[in-house]
Amino acid sequence: MSVLSGLEPKKVFHYFEEITKIPHGSGNMQQISDYLVQFAQERQLFCIQDEWKNVIIIKEATPGYEEEPALILQGHMDMVAVKKPDCDIDMETEGLKVAVQGDLIYAQGTSLGGDDGIAVAYALAILDSDTIRHPRLEVVLTVEEEVGMDGARKVDLSMLKGNRLLNLDSEEEGIFLASCAGGARVDCRVPVKETMMSGVFCEVLVGGLQGGHSGGEIHKERGNSNCLFGRLLKELGEKLPVGLVCVNGGLADNAIPRETKALLVIRPEDVSEFERIVSETEAQIAGELAGKDKGIYIHRRKTGEGTVAAMTIEDTKKLAGYLFLVPNGVQAMSADIPGLVETSLNLGVLKYDAQAVSDAAHAPNTLMARFSVRSSVESAKYVLIGKLKVLTELCGGNIEVSGDYPGWKYRTDSPLRDKMVALYEHMYGQKPKVEAIHAGLECGILGSKIHDLDCISFGPDMKDIHTTEETLSISSTARVWDYLVRLLEEKDER
Repeated sequence: MSVLSGLEPKKVFHYFEEITKIPHGSGNMQQISDYLVQFAQERQLFCIQDEWKNVIIIKEATPGYEEEPALILQGHMDMVAVKKPDCDIDMETEGLKVAVQGDLIYAQGTSLGGDDGIAVAYALAILDSDTIRHPRLEVVLTVEEEVGMDGARKVDLSMLKGNRLLNLDSEEEGIFLASCAGGARVDCRVPVKETMMSGVFCEVLVGGLQGGHSGGEIHKERGNSNCLFGRLLKELGEKLPVGLVCVNGGLADNAIPRETKALLVIRPEDVSEFERIVSETEAQIAGELAGKDKGIYIHRRKTGEGTVAAMTIEDTKKLAGYLFLVPNGVQAMSADIPGLVETSLNLGVLKYDAQAVSDAAHAPNTLMARFSVRSSVESAKYVLIGKLKVLTELCGGNIEVSGDYPGWKYRTDSPLRDKMVALYEHMYGQKPKVEAIHAGLECGILGSKIHDLDCISFGPDMKDIHTTEETLSISSTARVWDYLVRLLEEKDER
C-alpha cells in the first residue's frame, strides 16, 4: 500500500516512494540502475547505462523549445544506508518503511535517502510528463557519490550537448550553491601485535550521539563516538593493563559516527577501577558536550571471563595514543566567506578485531581508521592528508587515499545563475541566497568533463541527512518542483 499517494506533486512523490522500495545504499547499485533503464525503455527514451551503472537518459525538446540550449539535470542514485541498532531491516536486500508526520517524510528505523533520491524522483517525474515544456533534457544519474564520487569520476559525458547543469543535490530551499569544497577518503591502517590474554571481558558502548553529515554538520562540534572511544581507551590504558579484543565504530567516512562498540579484557582485580574510570570519563565528556550533543553515554557490562586473543597491552596503549592524537573536526574557517568551514576531517569508521580472518572488512593484526577529509583550498586538503600519513607512519602504519575529488570553483560570470536568481525573485518576491558549502558536490568533477560548464545546485529542505533522523519536507518539495518546472519552461533571452 502506498504511503505517499495522497501527496502533491503526485508524480514526484510516487517516484520517490518507488525508489525507497529499492535497496540503493552505496555499493548496491544494480537494482536501482536497472530500474532507471527500464523506466527509460518503457517510454522509448534514449538511455545509456555504463559498466559502473551510471545512467544517462535523453528527452528531446518539446515543440517550440528546439532552439533553446540543452539543459543537464543531475543527481546521484546512491544513499547513505544507516539504521538504528534495533532495526531489523536488511538494507542490502529490503526497501525502506517510509512514513509521514505533519510536513515531514521519514523512514522508520533507517535513513531516508532523500539525499539524493529526491533528485531522481524530480527527474523521473519530468521525463514522464507530456505537459511540461522544456528544452532538450540530458539527465545524468550517477553512482557511488556518497563514497568518493566514483560514478561522476568515471562517467563519459562526451555525447552530451549541454553545458548548463542543474545539480539537484542540496538540502536547503532558497539557497543556490555555486561552489563547494574538494575532498578525499583516507584509510589509515596501523599494525598491532596480538597475544592470548586472560581476564574479565568488558563490553563498552559509546553512544547517544546525534551524528550527522561530515560536511554539513561538522561545524556544530557534535561528538564523534570513535574519537571519544579513543579518549576513553587512553584514560584506561594510563591506569590499567588493558587489551583490546575488537572495536567497531561508525558506518561511513562522511557520516559523523554516533556509536562505537568495543570489547576489552582486564584483570579481575581491576573491575572496580575500570568502572570508576569509565564513569568519570563519561561525566567529563557529558559536561563538555552539554549544549552540543547532550545525549552522550558510555554503557559498559561484563560479558564473561576466560582467555581470548587480544591486542597486547603495549599496543593497546599505542593505539589509544594514536586515536587520542589524530585530528578531527574543523581545522580552519574560511577567511573570505564568514561562517564557512574551509578545512575539516571526520574519523567516520573504526575497525579492529583480534578474531578476524583476512577479508575486505577486517585485516588481521591491523586497526583501520577511515577519514573523510575536506577543504576548499586544495593545498590545505593535502597538508591534512599529510598529517594523517605522518602520524600513522610514526605508529608503523600506512595510508591509502581514494575518492579524491576537486572543489567546485565559484564562477563570476554565470548566465544560468543570473536567470535562476531573477526567476526566483519573480516567483517569491525575494532573492535566493547564493552560497558556497563545505560539503562535497559532483559539480567540480563534472566541470572537468564539460567545457565551460555553468551549474547551480539546489533542492528542497532536508534535515539530518545520512542519519536515521533524516527528514524531507513535503511543502518544500512541492515549491522546489514548481520552481523547477517554471525554470524549464523559461526561455533564454536573446
